[in-house]
Amino acid sequence: MNRIRRSQTRRSLARRAAAAGAEMPADPAVLGVVDAVDEGPTDGADVVSVADVADRLGVDPSRASRLVKAAIEAELVRRVAAQADGRRTGLALTRSGTAAVEAAHHARRRYYAELTDGWSARDRADLARLLTRFTDHLG
Repeated sequence: MNRIRRSQTRRSLARRAAAAGAEMPADPAVLGVVDAVDEGPTDGADVVSVADVADRLGVDPSRASRLVKAAIEAELVRRVAAQADGRRTGLALTRSGTAAVEAAHHARRRYYAELTDGWSARDRADLARLLTRFTDHLG
């Protein structure tokens, strides 16, 4: 588990996606913002907030705010008004942000396929099922 955590912290998948030619943000941490916004709003909310981004990335609100600003400047994320309360703002992906998410997902799928090359379909399905079960209990 420590090896998995360290590899994710180093943003190794973002680097692999960039190496494969995907258009990726200059700062791999910004891709974390894009992923966090892509997850969608928390239960009961109609927009993704900076607080949601902070929680999903495991960073303090001021760090999340700086990362969100960088994602906005990179034109990957934009601010939107909450539908339920127009005074609140949230975050949404731009077209470039959606393209970055799709490129990252594609790179991840390809990377995981490489890692599990030679595994049976059942072993891959078991891994997916067990990892989903495990991560569902993380938070």
